[in-house]
Amino acid sequence: MTVFGIHASHEQIHPAALLRAVVRAEEAGFDAAMSSDHFSPWSARQGHSGFAWSWLGAALQATSLPLGVVNAPGQRYHPAIIAQAVGTLAAMYPGRFWAALGTGEASNEHITGDGWPRKEVRTARLRECVDVIRALLAGEEVSHDGLVTVDRARLWTRPEQSPPLVGAAVSEATARWCAEWADGLITVNAPVDRLRRMIDAYREAGGRGRLCLQVHLSWAATEGEAARIAYEQWRSNVFAPPVCWDLETAEHFDAVSANVPAEQVAEVVNISADLGRQAAWLREYVELGFDEIYLHHVGQEQDAFVDTFGAKVLPELRR
Repeated sequence: MTVFGIHASHEQIHPAALLRAVVRAEEAGFDAAMSSDHFSPWSARQGHSGFAWSWLGAALQATSLPLGVVNAPGQRYHPAIIAQAVGTLAAMYPGRFWAALGTGEASNEHITGDGWPRKEVRTARLRECVDVIRALLAGEEVSHDGLVTVDRARLWTRPEQSPPLVGAAVSEATARWCAEWADGLITVNAPVDRLRRMIDAYREAGGRGRLCLQVHLSWAATEGEAARIAYEQWRSNVFAPPVCWDLETAEHFDAVSANVPAEQVAEVVNISADLGRQAAWLREYVELGFDEIYLHHVGQEQDAFVDTFGAKVLPELRR
């Protein structure tokens, strides 16, 4: 049966409120949760960006939900530190934690002052990080000289079983590449044909494990309010790569999105006040074969979304 989870968007919501939302989501019938991991929001209007790893420990303790995070090791994070963070949470909460790994965005990584590498360099760097993280979780002492450097690192606290390391992808090419190393694939909502091609690319390349989808949606009591929320909060997130990879600050995103039309936001966010329409979109993703679907209501107020989807949408999908 498909797992339906909630996405915790640190860029938009204070971490204390986000923790309350995830606790409420478990009470409302959500099966799982996943977390973003950003240093900067996508827009000054979003206004937050709490430290995900502090929050993850609190959320795992406060709920019984399985939890995951999307992380970009290699620049802002040294891979040995990510291995230690992953290993500690997986040791404390066996079977409940996973991490998805991607190449990241300049808006988070530029803070180190290092140059932002070309995409092919970032991809090669991530591959090195994956190998380092896996070796450390397996109990090896690791030294490595390459795009990342590691000197005699060893994890002294490790889980009995290494947690899944999932590949994060938004293109067929990246999905195909993730099949080389990932324990599963995660992507974001897109037209059904495009999602089908990504799934096929991953599986045909030998990709194993679960298929996960993060779904951006906007729901409210009226169509106008749902559209207003999506436009106010998410219009800076409509840009395809490489734009979304390479802009450096929230102010940059706000500048380039100042004149984005509402129709463009509707291409990346499922906007509707009609719960039947929202359920129909989610059912399409289930039929594509996604094992886990994480719902991200792009509004900053989460309670009505959590309660309503828990009471009316999730039961319908499970039937």
